[in-house]
Amino acid sequence: MHFDPPLEQGRLLRRYKRFLADIETANGELLTIHCANTGSMLNCMGEGARVWFSRSSDPKRKLPGTWEIGETPHGRLACINTARANGLVEEALHAGLIVELAGFSGLKREVPYGQERSRVDFRLDYPSGPAFVEVKSVTLGFADSTVAAFPDARTERGSKHLRELAALARAGVRAVQLYCVNLSGIDAVRPAEEIDPAYAAALREAVMAGVEVLAYGVDISPEGIRLARRLEVAL
Repeated sequence: MHFDPPLEQGRLLRRYKRFLADIETANGELLTIHCANTGSMLNCMGEGARVWFSRSSDPKRKLPGTWEIGETPHGRLACINTARANGLVEEALHAGLIVELAGFSGLKREVPYGQERSRVDFRLDYPSGPAFVEVKSVTLGFADSTVAAFPDARTERGSKHLRELAALARAGVRAVQLYCVNLSGIDAVRPAEEIDPAYAAALREAVMAGVEVLAYGVDISPEGIRLARRLEVAL
């Protein structure tokens, strides 16, 4: 995934009201831009940190740009725009980079399924049957550790998705939880039990039910982001 036009650099002044961020660009322009991240962004941002944003020329948009990448307090780069995760995964799926999911003949997005009225991110079709793939963007890192964690805030929605995947697996349908780790310098990912013990328990129950858990890390820079390597999952 290449950024075209290239991202612009600035520094963070503050994030507030969840979806807004005030920044100062490299040439001193003060802007309020969109923050497309519904999480807490714990350990992802700090006042004065470098940020990179995409600028929009759409006259219908209320805000002139979107925060894409941020420098964390630990010196890592994080993809702040969680909406990018599905695009990164889809790009990697079509390129055959996620070897565990290679060989599909069809791909559908946002497919309704489950007893709790969910939508799975991807349904992949194989000669042996479908695979349902749920994607989560991981940006929570820690000082002096190469293990990232998910989630960065309590998420009933995330637990619901795991329950839905577990129900599929018990019924003999392939179900996959895929963590897209949008953070540089990471070797593994784990459930953030200290933040959401219910999610951690749901993940372990899903694994026992037969849900596959995969994690892939990214190469990330202001020029572009791509899924690059398989990471360890520490349950």
